[in-house]
Amino acid sequence: MANPFGDLLLGLNVLREQVRQSVGGDADWLERLDPRRQAPPPRSLEELQAELDSLVGLASVKEQVRALLAFLEVQGRRLEHGLPEVATSQHLVFLGNPGTGKTTIARLLAQMYRAMGLLKKGHLVEVDRAGLVGEYVGMTAIKTDRAIRKALDGVLFIDEAYALARPGRYGPDFGQETIETLLKRMEDHRHRLVVIVAGYPRLMGEFLDSNPGLRSRFSREITFPDYSTEELLAITEQFARQSEYRVTGDGAEELRRIFGRVERGEGFGNARYARTIFEQALNAQALRLAGVSGQALRHLEIDELMTLSDDDFAAAATTLGEDAREQLPRRRPWFRASGDPK
Repeated sequence: MANPFGDLLLGLNVLREQVRQSVGGDADWLERLDPRRQAPPPRSLEELQAELDSLVGLASVKEQVRALLAFLEVQGRRLEHGLPEVATSQHLVFLGNPGTGKTTIARLLAQMYRAMGLLKKGHLVEVDRAGLVGEYVGMTAIKTDRAIRKALDGVLFIDEAYALARPGRYGPDFGQETIETLLKRMEDHRHRLVVIVAGYPRLMGEFLDSNPGLRSRFSREITFPDYSTEELLAITEQFARQSEYRVTGDGAEELRRIFGRVERGEGFGNARYARTIFEQALNAQALRLAGVSGQALRHLEIDELMTLSDDDFAAAATTLGEDAREQLPRRRPWFRASGDPK
């Protein structure tokens, strides 16, 4: 017997693959047409706030998020009682160096907006300049609109947004076209789209000043500070627990020395640097245990397989650079800002 539903699913799969090949793999919007696909159930606001509170550090960021949610909740109650709502934008600016938790907070905020009934789906779509700006005339508006369509009823998170206001390396630049398209769509879809732009504090000011309409579209700026030594230690130990490893007391002291020596700044990876140290320590531990042979190798205790020592972290720091002064991963802007040394 004919199966119309099966034929429909087969046709959608074929169409999805054809579109994926023609647009370079960006056919996620077709996934939402699958009749079998169901959105995950919304998480409660209390659960999301508990997850926010459980994050290491970010005290000032947490306070600003709580203040934002409280404001939005009060405005909602005012509407219920027939009082006028204070017109304010829900779009945000995140200022901070890499690895300071900007994407994590953006994802939580998207879900919080859903829990409060402000967004229908509460998903996060993360893009950068390459995902918005085209190389040829006419392509930029298409790429920007595609990203916005994917983010409708959720949050569009633009990382390193300042790059949109910088000239391209080769040929004509279409970054300003992205900004103009974005501003129009933010107004067209003001009840279905929240935009969060993020990047280095020093450069985001230039971005917001690059177009007269930008600053007025973003209601708040949230600054993400670099993690302290103790916070980086706690993050590394969290990575270890999640993978069922254990950091010894001496290992923790070595981590304090490593994180205490490392230079903070735009090139510092924060939590990304902590993850890199952790992963390099795993390699060092594996090499250390690989030196065990014979009967001893066969009789390694589970505790030995789980333990990361000071030697492991010292070896990890050496791998990343003398005295851990060279931080990896190091993400520098591809351009040179005016006044920067070459």
